[in-house]
Amino acid sequence: MGNFYLDTPGLKHHLHHPLMKRIVELKERGYADKDKYDYAPVDFEDAMDSYEKVLEIVGEICENIIAPNAEDVDKEGPTVSNGRVTYASGTQRNLEAVRKAGLMGISMPRRYNGLNFPVVPYIMAADMVSRADAGFENLWGLQDCAETLYEFGNEEQRQKYIPRVCEGSTMSMDLTEPDAGSDLQSVMLKATYSEKDQCWLLNGVKRFITNGDSDIHLVLARSEEGTRDARGLSMFIYDKRNGGVNVRRIENKMGIKGSPTCELVFRNAKAELCGERKLGLIKYVMALMNGARLGIMAQAVGLSEAAYHEGYAYAIERKQFGKPIIEFPAVYEMIALMRAKADASRSMLYETARFVDIYKALEDISKDRKLTQEERTEMKKYAKLADAYTPMGKGMTTEFANQNTYDAIQIHGGSGFMKDYACERLYRDARITNIYEGTTQLQVVAAIRHVTTGTYLAQIREYEAANYKPELEDLKNKLIAMTAVYELVYTQVAEYKDQEYMDFHARRLVETAAHCILGYLLLQDANTDESFRRSAEVYINYGQAEVNKIESFIKNFDREDLGYYKQV
Repeated sequence: MGNFYLDTPGLKHHLHHPLMKRIVELKERGYADKDKYDYAPVDFEDAMDSYEKVLEIVGEICENIIAPNAEDVDKEGPTVSNGRVTYASGTQRNLEAVRKAGLMGISMPRRYNGLNFPVVPYIMAADMVSRADAGFENLWGLQDCAETLYEFGNEEQRQKYIPRVCEGSTMSMDLTEPDAGSDLQSVMLKATYSEKDQCWLLNGVKRFITNGDSDIHLVLARSEEGTRDARGLSMFIYDKRNGGVNVRRIENKMGIKGSPTCELVFRNAKAELCGERKLGLIKYVMALMNGARLGIMAQAVGLSEAAYHEGYAYAIERKQFGKPIIEFPAVYEMIALMRAKADASRSMLYETARFVDIYKALEDISKDRKLTQEERTEMKKYAKLADAYTPMGKGMTTEFANQNTYDAIQIHGGSGFMKDYACERLYRDARITNIYEGTTQLQVVAAIRHVTTGTYLAQIREYEAANYKPELEDLKNKLIAMTAVYELVYTQVAEYKDQEYMDFHARRLVETAAHCILGYLLLQDANTDESFRRSAEVYINYGQAEVNKIESFIKNFDREDLGYYKQV
């Protein structure tokens, strides 16, 4: 029997990163739970052993249950009847398997029946589930909504809902509407308080809701009558058992077909206010979306990994002109770059997850006691890095997932265009990743301020200052040269002091910073594990070429050239 955890050495490599010592120390709070729960770790080594064992279970389920079901799920898909969704039979078997294994709510505290895992091992599980079936990851990964309940709900709500998630109840976040996609401040689903029922009543329509017939919903709705902006929106908890919400239809999608994307009709649906009024979009949805974006990064990494395996396996088996096609330069270049992009994406994913882990753990501790000055400084540092790396990571990893699945089909040639091979499904599944939870273009909008404020450059300098093995010196020098180009192109754009001009080049500036950062992350990996050396060499060469192209474009671009791109 195969195992997605054991056959991907990069996962164990990232699990045992030096920062995990600090992450576990913060998450376990001195291992205080060991006297209350027999499954709580007694020390760091015990905690890491627990993560390893659970990830092996996830890897086994992914290899032997979820992945074999993926093709049939893609064909069968979910159905809707009388306002209720029925999952594909394979999806139902997947859910049964992860519920029996206790893999729901694994990041939740033990007092709510969770495993109290940090973000890093939780995201590793999402990485593997996505490799097995990206559509199923949308169902399993939405348990992350429980994090929002934990952060912003009251204790009564935590006790009421989080144990249900840990037992296997599904969740959804009901945000978008027919006239409110990326522009969520335009949400108009109405929330009115009923004195008679002593609860809020929700009325309206939601669209493009992933897993829209879930057991527990987080709903963004307009609670302040007469408002039309973000200040009038609040977050609500809706329990499916109370009725009032029906699925009007399931969208007929290009990919991730096992995941029902629903249009919902709310008719006097009883709901509870989550947190404070008016903070629904300003505070709660922003936190929810950042967590979701980390999950999409994991989905993209899993798809990139799956695409590499499909492409590599075909390239060594398929023979043309008397030899395997992997021996042709045009093919082995694609294979090597697919591997490098998958490794770079994974390094970015777990670097971001570590940043999130540290600041989230300190934020949670601050609810129970006052942080020390050192802890406040640490929390501020990692919150800023998480804020910077999340949009950059979401943008780059999802674009790479699309490129890797595209190349997997190209390696298969005409066969890849047929439904006989998994790469065709992977290609369709990957296409949504750089669209939902904020398009790549919106990620650039979020990331560009970390270019202008110097967040990325400061972190690059920190990577540059680390000690590397002598044999990696040439790669480091290439990265130093790439960083110099990054500084140069930013200066060239900034000197115009023109916001439209900056916005026009924002994607190029963010990508230049990203190639430097991804290159350094792989260099760090190669510094501790020789198996990453090849990916570091391939990616840094690729990144250098991309950075040079960007430099050439910006160097030869005048402010007046913007007019060529505008619609007449």
